[in-house]
Amino acid sequence: MGKARKPVQIIILFVIILLGGYAIGSSVFGGDGKPKEGSKAPSFELLGLDGLTHTLDEYKGKSVVLNFWGSWCAPCVKEMPALQAQWEKWKDQGVVVVGVNVGEDQMTVENFVKLVDINFPVVMDSGRDAVRSYGVSPLPTTFFINAKGKVDSIHVGQLDLSTLDDQIGKLVEP
Repeated sequence: MGKARKPVQIIILFVIILLGGYAIGSSVFGGDGKPKEGSKAPSFELLGLDGLTHTLDEYKGKSVVLNFWGSWCAPCVKEMPALQAQWEKWKDQGVVVVGVNVGEDQMTVENFVKLVDINFPVVMDSGRDAVRSYGVSPLPTTFFINAKGKVDSIHVGQLDLSTLDDQIGKLVEP
């Protein structure tokens, strides 16, 4: 009976060492998969309020302001008018503002969008897949993605009108 346990214990020890090595290597060498400034923005496939599935690829060749938000998040609510104003200002110059709602149901999102009167594209990340692939924490977090699909800058926290305008200006006129 003691001899039968030894191979199992060796296999378990090997798996633990392998996983530990992977975890240490990921943290030391930055293998967390989260996008950094200058890296390619992760793609996503999310349901929009229009009932269609949207991907980042459909905005190829355009600058994208990708804003992760929730209706329960006070700073998110406060920045919505600035996002809407910048969407109206820049949409004819190849800039798309995309709101990514985090974890809420469609009715809640639709009611919120009507309440704050925004009309830029909104997609829903109910399974939090995009949140994980972008490494979003806390809300709001905004990714400024250039026309080549690379992350130009990342802003964590509430955006004001002038900061948003400056960041979008950098995307349009690199």
